[in-house]
Amino acid sequence: MASDSKEVATDLSPLLKVYEDGRVERFFGSPYVPPSPKDPSTSVSSKDITISADFSARLYLPNVQDSSKKFPILVYFHCGGFCTESAFSILHHRYLNLLVSEANALAVSVEYRLAPECPLPAAYEDCWAALQWISSHVVVNSDTDKEHWLLSHGNFDEVYIGGDSSGANIVHNIAMRAGVESLDGDVKILGGFLSHPFFWDPEIKAENVEETMLYRVWKLVYPAPPGGLDNPMINPLADDAPSLSQLGCSRLFVCTSEKDELRERTGLYVQTLTKSGWKGQVELVEIEGEDHCFHIFHLESEKAKSLVKRLAFFINNN
Repeated sequence: MASDSKEVATDLSPLLKVYEDGRVERFFGSPYVPPSPKDPSTSVSSKDITISADFSARLYLPNVQDSSKKFPILVYFHCGGFCTESAFSILHHRYLNLLVSEANALAVSVEYRLAPECPLPAAYEDCWAALQWISSHVVVNSDTDKEHWLLSHGNFDEVYIGGDSSGANIVHNIAMRAGVESLDGDVKILGGFLSHPFFWDPEIKAENVEETMLYRVWKLVYPAPPGGLDNPMINPLADDAPSLSQLGCSRLFVCTSEKDELRERTGLYVQTLTKSGWKGQVELVEIEGEDHCFHIFHLESEKAKSLVKRLAFFINNN
């Protein structure tokens, strides 16, 4: 939305501008689309729900042939640098429709609060609270309002978390928290996928690192992190970060692309994880010739469809 103020406090074009009066003008992001009772291409049903005063979600249910059928549960966190995009955007809606159809999974796509209006750690707290709300469905005497799709069709023995870019960063942080904090009903995260994870890379090669877009986005979305940019939520490989052996899941699928500027950092993350003493299984995939989160923007391409099938295979083969 355009602002009447002409005084720009922060210019992160082509992403957004923040004006001195606090208003935010976003340039990047795809249009909102409503949920669908039945997607014509995939037969996936979707609906929107409000979980709390702070956040909501879009639920996706694959085509149900058997009313007693239970599906793996995928809790999904969208991309957008913590400051743009939405669980309700056309890009993420079509992506989740296809992924849910391929994986035959029930998905909860979380509409977490965005920076700079709600800087980090707001998104982390929203996504953890969403996961706790989902988990509460196994607690018989819980005061939580129960969602029919989760009660009737959710398999709480197969809970996955997944995300792209900033959403993949959230996946990492949620899994780390799940390693030291219990979920309601003692629900466990079976696995997670991190697609093109958005972490700060202190090895970024630039004469003026503070002028890079990566640095400026992090300073906008998390202006005062404890420990600065070596905060482990931003840089999980920092010297003082908790050991990755703490990750509270048993399987990880990590993917990046050849032209992604964070490719090397993603590879180092996987290397560090495998040496940490973590007892789980991790797979790293690199897509040749593609860039950061290419599959979100070019879902019709063969490489994007292939990646979605690999994600679906990961969810279906525990």
